[in-house]
Amino acid sequence: MKKQLEFQQVIGYEFQQGGLLVQALTHSSYANEKRMKKHSDNERLEFLGDAVLEIISSEYLYNRFPDLPEGELTKMRASLVCESTLALCTKDLQLGSYLLLGRGEDQTGGRERSSILSDALEAVIGAIYLDGGFASAKEFVMKYILTDIAHKQLFYDSKTILQETVQGRGMGTISYKLAKESGPDHNKVFQVELSLNGRKMSIGEGHTKKSAEQEAAYNALMQLNEKQS
Repeated sequence: MKKQLEFQQVIGYEFQQGGLLVQALTHSSYANEKRMKKHSDNERLEFLGDAVLEIISSEYLYNRFPDLPEGELTKMRASLVCESTLALCTKDLQLGSYLLLGRGEDQTGGRERSSILSDALEAVIGAIYLDGGFASAKEFVMKYILTDIAHKQLFYDSKTILQETVQGRGMGTISYKLAKESGPDHNKVFQVELSLNGRKMSIGEGHTKKSAEQEAAYNALMQLNEKQS
């Protein structure tokens, strides 16, 4: 109970129905381990929150970018509500530390797993929607998700943006190399080195090779932007 109260202070929203928040923070591994009744975990709330997030983000982008065609709006929305970006949004909230996880999931890094974090964030949105209505859910989404759009687009599509930047400046060739692989099969951590013209430039880590490459590309872009400024 103490953790739920603390989380409400963090997000700046007080639940009238505390059970909704508990459910939003309950992963299926915990519900199964504790033999809780059916649908006690956050999966149904995640389903609802996903739909609420889509309409809020769609409305926001439609109004903010009146000259963009449908295809560009769709691409921009995808960059804001994809798993990796939503997981990034949970860092400031320290959402992982408030989750109710089964012992096994907890011991294998579940509190930092992007899929679990992004699902829980959507479940929180669904819970706020049921508890306080659309306006409350929209306020939460605007405050914690629909911010710093340019940065999140960069994070979402770093490999493509880096490739375009390097080609546009005639800087040479990018290559990615798997430098390290650690952890058990169900919770692998990959470390990837990014090189520009054969010289190591940055490192990225992730639970998939693709996410590690994206992080390496993002770190390289940050370096290029710093040099340019």
